[in-house]
Amino acid sequence: MDFDFSPIVENWRFFAGGLGITVALSAVTAVSSILLGLVIALLRLYGPRWLRVLLVFYIDSMRAIPVLVVLVWIYFAFPLLAGVNFAPFWAALVALTLHIAAYSAEVIRAGIESVRPGQMRAGLALGMSRAQALRKIILPQATIRMLPAFGSVLTVAIKDTAIATVIAVPELMHKAETIAGQSYRPIEVFTAVIVAYFVILFPVTRGVDRLYPVSYTHLTLPTI
Repeated sequence: MDFDFSPIVENWRFFAGGLGITVALSAVTAVSSILLGLVIALLRLYGPRWLRVLLVFYIDSMRAIPVLVVLVWIYFAFPLLAGVNFAPFWAALVALTLHIAAYSAEVIRAGIESVRPGQMRAGLALGMSRAQALRKIILPQATIRMLPAFGSVLTVAIKDTAIATVIAVPELMHKAETIAGQSYRPIEVFTAVIVAYFVILFPVTRGVDRLYPVSYTHLTLPTI
C-alpha cells in the first residue's frame, strides 16, 4: 500500500485550525472543571448536610452517564427545555466541564481528606478561621498530593474534546474527518491525528510526573 500524506500537507492550515480549537477547548475545559470541582468538593466537605446529598447525587450521576450522552443532551435537549441555544463550542465546553468536574471534585475531596485532621485543629488553635486554615495549611499540602490525579484529569479533558465532533465543533477530529472524506486517505489523515494528540498529551503527562517529586520535595509543612 502506498502512503500519501499530501492531503495533510496541502490542507495544513485547515488541520492546524482544528488543532488550535482542540487546544483551546481542552485548556478552558481543564481550568473550568477543576475550579468547579474545587467548589463542589469544598461544599461537600464543609457545606450543609442537605447540600452534600445533592452534590453526591450529581457526582455519582455524572460518573455513571457517558460524556457523549451529556454532550448530546446539552446541545439538543436543553434548548427545548430552557429555550436557550448553545453554539457547538459552548455546548461542548459546558458538557465536558459538568462531566469532568465530577471527577475533579472527588480528586480534590480525597486530597483534602488525606491531610491529617490535626493540621486543621492546629490552624484553628493559632487563631485562624476555617477558611484561612484551609487556604494556608490544608490546600498547599493537598494540592501536591493531587498532582498525579490531576494529570489524569488533564489527559481526559484533552482526549474527550474529540467527542465534540458529533455536534460539529470544528476541532481536530472534525477537520480530520473532512479531509479524509475529501481525499479518501483515512489512514494517513488519522495517523496524523494520532501524532497530533501524542504531541499534545505527552508533554502534559511527563510534565506532571516531573513536577510532582519536585513540588513534594520543596513542600514546607507547617509546624504542629
